[in-house]
Amino acid sequence: MSTLPQSLAIPGILARDEQMILSDWLKEMSTGARRADLIKDNELRAQCAQFLKLVRQAAQTAGSNFKASVWDPVREMLGDVSRNRALQGFTPSETATFVFSLKRPLFNRIQEEYKGQPHAMAAEIWAATELLDEMGLYTTEVFQKSKEELVRRQQEELLELSTPVVKLWDGVVALPLIGTLDSARTQVVMESLLQAIVQTNSRVAIIDITGVPTVDTVVAQHLLKTVTAARLMGADCIISGVRPQIAQTIVHLGINLLDVTTKATLAAAFNVALQRLGVQFVKDVPKG
Repeated sequence: MSTLPQSLAIPGILARDEQMILSDWLKEMSTGARRADLIKDNELRAQCAQFLKLVRQAAQTAGSNFKASVWDPVREMLGDVSRNRALQGFTPSETATFVFSLKRPLFNRIQEEYKGQPHAMAAEIWAATELLDEMGLYTTEVFQKSKEELVRRQQEELLELSTPVVKLWDGVVALPLIGTLDSARTQVVMESLLQAIVQTNSRVAIIDITGVPTVDTVVAQHLLKTVTAARLMGADCIISGVRPQIAQTIVHLGINLLDVTTKATLAAAFNVALQRLGVQFVKDVPKG
């Protein structure tokens, strides 16, 4: 932990030269964080002005101790700025520059304030550096967490979109799978299928794996979990899209699918489903 004194110059400098610092700060950001395509100039100026005001108020009470509760409003604003920039499409460096670009304007004022006092100037600049570095790192951490949360939500949405359940007939639903099954996707698959079974009161569920590139032990176990879950909801399961190479792989791996009805095509599985429902089609022979 630093043993240098907390900065006392920042509040006075901001109170006296806030507009000049604000102007210089915006110029500094023009080469880093000033993205006119993502944020309007008046919005950026308002953010900077509010930030300087909050920093001045906090520094008057707690100096450069960024961990003090007095700095909560500053941390809250930096958190909002970081989260918004993550959504707007800013890069991590552009987001961090929001804070770090304040260094030069602030240091210039400190140098003017302590001209001819090298020791006091060095202490103040060091205190300001530690403060701005802490704020910049905090901004980066919040940005990263926000980006990770955004990616996680997008992945969940893609998983939901990639597992549509289709109603083929009264009492028959189909779940076409595309891509590899893993634990996370299996959970989404089961939830989507079970919800559709309940909503449509279906007695037969077809799981089509035509779009699944390979079936190994892990994928087979995930399929069996889905079949078991559907059966617990009162629906028979049929697996369709079992190609010759997949059939050979299943036999080679010794995977037990003996109690699960499998078909080569979705059409064949649909035909079996209709038979289980007692539905029969009769050709309409034209009279002639």
